[in-house]
Amino acid sequence: MRHLLTMRLVAPSMTALVLGLGLAASARAQVTSHPGLTLDGAKAVAGAAAAEAHRLNAGGAIAIVDEGGAVLYVERLANTFVASTTVAIEKARTAAQFRRPTRDFENAIAKGRTSLVAVSAMTPLQGGVPIQVDGQIVGAIGVSGAMSAQQDDDIATAAAATLQAPPAATTPLAPDADGVILIGGATTRDAFVKGRPLIETGAYKIHASRRDGAGGAEVHGRDTDIFYILEGTATLVTGGKAVDAKTTAPDEIRAPSLEGGTARTLAKGDVVVIPNGVPHWFKEVQGPFLYYTVKVTAK
Repeated sequence: MRHLLTMRLVAPSMTALVLGLGLAASARAQVTSHPGLTLDGAKAVAGAAAAEAHRLNAGGAIAIVDEGGAVLYVERLANTFVASTTVAIEKARTAAQFRRPTRDFENAIAKGRTSLVAVSAMTPLQGGVPIQVDGQIVGAIGVSGAMSAQQDDDIATAAAATLQAPPAATTPLAPDADGVILIGGATTRDAFVKGRPLIETGAYKIHASRRDGAGGAEVHGRDTDIFYILEGTATLVTGGKAVDAKTTAPDEIRAPSLEGGTARTLAKGDVVVIPNGVPHWFKEVQGPFLYYTVKVTAK
């Protein structure tokens, strides 16, 4: 019946038939190939997320979906609450279907666009990140149940890059004859896009730090942190007691939050010095929050 109906529609006009054939040929010419996310690829991304969670001594549920939001793989790490699995799936679906990180929606709501909470197809909680291959979105990862919302996002962001081609090799920073090191502006600007170290030595470290949401509490046994704020605002809590603290590396302690302490509002131009051994926690962040971190390591 479908073929008969088609014939009846086009038969009255030879011109229409010719046009139809031309459009069909044009449509065929416009068909292009598109990379897709396989089960093996999904497992690779999930494995990278699990490895990052273990490195941070965190739990979490990990969900991988294809570009349409269909679930490909789910994993819940040990000691992670059951409901986190559902939240991780919905974060991944939101990132895939809206083709952007879920932190963007959480930040928008925090800045006053509360109407977004009425969008039933969206889970506006950070921790969902699109997965790209050759510049095209092929799916997304969602993470929920780590030690903080920021950690959910950090784990997802790190894992989402698993399938991307490695960046071109760069020449390591080296001092000149006088021991001076120059870090170019292009390198610095690129580092702030996702936040990463600029240079690390045994005596000091300089990071281009970026936060798009609150994070967990930190205590550095040997490093004194010096922050210089470039953009955004945040509430920093220092002192107090780390809640459910865990040692994640030598001289490094992490916790979901602090009990007590002193809260300070940080804004552009502020400089903060946090001696080693002092707990500190970015409790609230209006992102993007960009700042230089200089770490001076005690002997």
